[in-house]
Amino acid sequence: MTTRTKRRRAQAAATVLLAGMTAWACAGCGGNAHATPSVLAAVSVGASPSDSSASASVSASASPSPSASASASSSPPAVMRANTVGATGKVVVIDPGHDGGNETHAAEINQLVPQGFGQEKACDTTGTNGADGYSEHEFNFQVSLLVKADLEQHGLRVILTRNSDTGVGPCVNVRAAIGNNAHAAAAISIHADGGPASGRGYQLLEAENSVGGAGVDAASHRLAVDLHSTFDQESGLIPSNYVGADGYEPRDDIAGLNLSTVPKILVECGNMRNASDLALEESAAGRARMAQAIADGILRFLGQ
Repeated sequence: MTTRTKRRRAQAAATVLLAGMTAWACAGCGGNAHATPSVLAAVSVGASPSDSSASASVSASASPSPSASASASSSPPAVMRANTVGATGKVVVIDPGHDGGNETHAAEINQLVPQGFGQEKACDTTGTNGADGYSEHEFNFQVSLLVKADLEQHGLRVILTRNSDTGVGPCVNVRAAIGNNAHAAAAISIHADGGPASGRGYQLLEAENSVGGAGVDAASHRLAVDLHSTFDQESGLIPSNYVGADGYEPRDDIAGLNLSTVPKILVECGNMRNASDLALEESAAGRARMAQAIADGILRFLGQ
């Protein structure tokens, strides 16, 4: 029996499991969006577009490095914003990868959770960091706040999977459930890679197969194509030259993608182990460029 056949036979069971997990993860939907987060809690479900609780924890414009390259400080090229007619009021889920408390809660984040298609993986990881200690979880959160603010200015409702950078988790399967339960029009998981120091560039990760089926997978690819275009024009990053192909990377081991029933991709916003990419990631201007590329890609996708 082929691996693909096994996956398809396991799909029904995985879908049932996901449905139960989604209902559990969002048992408090519509309640207090400021409840204390836990490793298994969906802390942002039900948050309103005006919710600014996340903003108090980490400044999206703070730069941990006093220096930035010339390319990081330059403004992104002027581009035509997408036609967002019909996008107003739609829900977008932004998933800042990892969390600031993961490192000190190894037992919690090492719990095994569903990965999809009968597989399991760890609840979460600590993420990577630059050579100077600038952490991926902080970068992810800072960029996510910028994307949220941009999309809300265009009338979209934005849900974050975590509202601070000091919590633990949520687990990767719960992150998928947040988007599913919200019936999001699009979901983006924001990360940065920890690849070889010589490697540069962004990656757009897509599920080889998701429990959402072929229609969701096709929509996720269209979302990836739209972000590829805006990243090329606006982000200051090049497509990855060390993994994937031209910035695209299909994967079968990313739980947040496998378990999604809505269009979703994971964006690796450069390589934190590469000095040039790190300079962009550490500068406020560089983060603003990447956030604009993400927001514009989402708007382009929703404007179709």
